[in-house]
Amino acid sequence: MVNPRAASSFSSPSPLLRFRIHTSSSISRCVALLLAFSAVLFFFSHRQIDEVDRNPLSLEEFFSVSEEQLWGSSFGHGYYPCVKPTSRYAASENWDRYLTVRSNGGLNQMRTGISDMVAVARLMNATLVIPWLDKKSFWQDSSTFSDIFDELHFIKSLQGDVRIVKELPKELESAPRARKHFTSWSGVSYYEEMARLWKDYQVIHVPKSDSRLANNGLPIDIQKLRCRALYHALHFAASIESLGKKLVERLQSHGRYIALHLRYEKDMLSFTGCTYGLSDLEAEELRIMRENTNHWKLKKINSTEQRIGGYCPVTPKEVGIFLQALGYPPSTWIYIAAGEIYGGDTYLADLRSRFPNLVFKETLATTEELQNFASHASQTAALDYIISVESDVFVPSYTGNMARAVEGHRRFLGHRKTISPDRLLVDHSIWGVQIGG
Repeated sequence: MVNPRAASSFSSPSPLLRFRIHTSSSISRCVALLLAFSAVLFFFSHRQIDEVDRNPLSLEEFFSVSEEQLWGSSFGHGYYPCVKPTSRYAASENWDRYLTVRSNGGLNQMRTGISDMVAVARLMNATLVIPWLDKKSFWQDSSTFSDIFDELHFIKSLQGDVRIVKELPKELESAPRARKHFTSWSGVSYYEEMARLWKDYQVIHVPKSDSRLANNGLPIDIQKLRCRALYHALHFAASIESLGKKLVERLQSHGRYIALHLRYEKDMLSFTGCTYGLSDLEAEELRIMRENTNHWKLKKINSTEQRIGGYCPVTPKEVGIFLQALGYPPSTWIYIAAGEIYGGDTYLADLRSRFPNLVFKETLATTEELQNFASHASQTAALDYIISVESDVFVPSYTGNMARAVEGHRRFLGHRKTISPDRLLVDHSIWGVQIGG
């Protein structure tokens, strides 16, 4: 599905146009008028941005947007979720060969990886053992699969697709096993070739679940299986679902709300090398963090090039200007779906001045409600996920695993509105936007 894009630009005439200007006085006059109009528009745009920077509430004078435009989504185009298997799809078998998996990364990388491994198990005619979750990543989360997901629902909902068991049979726990890193973006023929390992082993262990099966020519029934695993089978644990629902209800009691996935955490800025708007001391702190993180391969990054290339998250201040330019009033409730924002109130102050009703899970929930989730980053990220999926509008400031997962889930549930700032245009003070549902 194509997302419409609205953007303004200013460019000089092409060589062909310059040639025609010399040969036609009428065309020359037209071009001159167009250039003059563009210059005026460009000048006004910069004057408007300057005015917004001086007066956070001034955009109300420039924009008048209907409620439907602000909150509604018309991008469904009659499409609906299509995950029911075709008539050619056969039921799963009880295979006596097993696939064990260590699911790596943060919450959404794990969710996507697990759905991929369900598809791999189906392609390789294997029984899938409930995945082990990564406990050594940046998040240092000790949560098990059943701490985050409804394990019984996961097994039962996929029983017609893949046999799933909680653990290996006792007799196979000490059996020799093949250890295999599957190649990303592989198709059916690759996994058919990998199935030769069953001749010598009854268990194959996959150290990483991030096999990235999407968009590589897989049969339609396998793609549908991935969707069923991701959106139907991977429900969150009851404690997470219960608190997530309560927090959504509290937000909805104030009316419609925006979920803002604000990727302005310390690790994110350090990893991307994005230091725009930060002090020299902060930029140095991020550089040192990047240098000392072994699994981050890129150490020297030009922050200016990152910013111009559109590889940096939009800053909190820029998000505030962006949302106000779209017409959202200061009374709008905004839920920040993110970890600790780098610089805290220092960099949130401008956004808060434009939208005072700015809340986090820590301010929306009580201390007692959150105490069981303390030190479990993936479980608190699951709360952010639930609140973001259920929001009236979702706005990601950066394209990552969370942003893609939430936008995809919102489309699956009925093309709910998602608005993505075009980061390529941010540094030029000419705003672009992608709106999808």
